[in-house]
Amino acid sequence: MKLYCMGESGNAYKAALPLELAGVDWEPMFVDFFNGEARKPEWREEINAMGEVPALVDGDVKLSQSAVIQQYVIDKTGSPLGGKPEDKYEVMRWVLWDNNKMSSQAGPLRFMMNFLSEKHRSEDVIAFLNGRTQAALQILEKRLEGRDWIVGDTITVADISCCSYLFYPEPFGFDRADWPHIDAWLTRISETPGWKHPYDLMPGHPDDRA
Repeated sequence: MKLYCMGESGNAYKAALPLELAGVDWEPMFVDFFNGEARKPEWREEINAMGEVPALVDGDVKLSQSAVIQQYVIDKTGSPLGGKPEDKYEVMRWVLWDNNKMSSQAGPLRFMMNFLSEKHRSEDVIAFLNGRTQAALQILEKRLEGRDWIVGDTITVADISCCSYLFYPEPFGFDRADWPHIDAWLTRISETPGWKHPYDLMPGHPDDRA
């Protein structure tokens, strides 16, 4: 399998980490997103018409959207990252919650604070996104109180989705020390055999553009 991705993308990390943890033979294909590679007509035609990363190519199968790629990996490999059968919908609920409430706030906030030129940054938008991110973190912190994992008794794609932006070092209003249950949970994830940091798992680092 080939995963078109870049190290700076938390959404790409959601797809790359399940591939790695499931023991899939896969290859990361760097996408020069910041220089517009994913928006080129030929890239949209050949890889992903949505002009986004991640995108997975497995023979004749082409998929985009991290949650879809996660489910494809689970279905193809039988990985326990999908959780127990009785937990299927609860895992899905948290994946969709992350996509709508966590990553969709934290991702743009991190981008605006770190990767967007200062002249294009809006303090009002930053404040709005920060408020939404903090609200999502409060929900996640509460969920992890007295629990090792978001759903069930082992790591699932619910955990992988929700942690996707929280391992990045760039500032975006998140300090692990402020969230003890999230902090302990992130440590458990990082201790999972096969786990890698996004910048170690995928090519592409902010320093490359420094």
